[in-house]
Amino acid sequence: MILMIITLIISMTGCWNRRELPSLAIVLGLGLDKGEGKDKLDLTTQIVKTAELKTSSPEEGGSGGGSNGAGAYWNVKNSGDSVFKIIRDYTHKSSRKLYWPHNQVLIFGRSLAEEGISEYLDFFQRDQEARSEVFILVAEDKAGDIFDVKPKLEKVPSINISDLIDAQAATSQSSITRLYQFVIRLMSKTTAPIAPIIRIEGQGDNRVLVVSGTAIFKDDKMIGEMDKKETRGLLWVIDKVKSGIIDINCPDSEDKVSLEIIRSKGKITSKITDDKPHITVEIKEEGNIGSQACAENLASPDAVERLEEQESEAIKEEIEATLDKAKKLNADIFGFGDILHQRHPKEWQEMKDDWDDIFPNLDVEILVEAKIRRSGSLEQPAAPEKKE
Repeated sequence: MILMIITLIISMTGCWNRRELPSLAIVLGLGLDKGEGKDKLDLTTQIVKTAELKTSSPEEGGSGGGSNGAGAYWNVKNSGDSVFKIIRDYTHKSSRKLYWPHNQVLIFGRSLAEEGISEYLDFFQRDQEARSEVFILVAEDKAGDIFDVKPKLEKVPSINISDLIDAQAATSQSSITRLYQFVIRLMSKTTAPIAPIIRIEGQGDNRVLVVSGTAIFKDDKMIGEMDKKETRGLLWVIDKVKSGIIDINCPDSEDKVSLEIIRSKGKITSKITDDKPHITVEIKEEGNIGSQACAENLASPDAVERLEEQESEAIKEEIEATLDKAKKLNADIFGFGDILHQRHPKEWQEMKDDWDDIFPNLDVEILVEAKIRRSGSLEQPAAPEKKE
């Protein structure tokens, strides 16, 4: 009986390390910019105001930068030499300690990204509260300005940005990069890191945030960017295309037909011939006819075959455009070097130190097979017959 009592007492210790909600400043977003003057780093932290979250609307959100701090969030700015010190110094402005497990986004300003960001990532990998699955982005200009744009549908800008990133799977024209994925590429000796680009469009109250394109890094420095077409070309190769629309011409006219991507599979194979590496990229895609502007019956076998040929060529052009951009920047965004390292370790030892010379001239073969499975609820479009 005594032993049972002691066992029960030990198991009923309670929440000795609990932290009550009113004592926490819950961080939902963080922006890092190049500092001015003696401070080399500016941080903008977006803190949710839990007491006002239920009552405020997107129109009432506000950045909290005013005297009354109204709204569902509060943007706090601080400057210093290191991320850890700046974050600790927030205690001079906030009565609550910053709490990181709910952080949604980590945004770097363009000038800071071009200068190098590896030293600023260490805290978010080392600290126990920080999440490795946080989205990482690059702002077209300053990261701090991104958090000042009031969302139209959400109450907090950081939540809006997180939802925007998730929505990119519908078009596959912007990369989706989490912190741990960026760090894995950063630690690779050959694979170049990537991150989506976020920008502000419009003026005044009509400003909106747009996620479009992809930043390309060499080591930890941003060296260029890809547009939407080039981004999807990359996603085809690394097997990250989830959905999207491909516009091609109707077989017998210049009118457009839109094909919806239903599923895709990308595969990379490699071989060494005469001491030279060769890469083969195979893409298998299936899609449906989403809409058409011409009056042709595109559900006929002949029309489907011609559409499949055009779609295959369109996909191949996107990949070729991306490959040209990567070779021009000499940035192996596809991870070809890591594939050669894994599959040809002996030969890789002889070429690893010369990869920057090998990659721009690498022989890459692109094979695409596109299939159209369905035409929707229509076979013949609803259009008047043409007079002969």
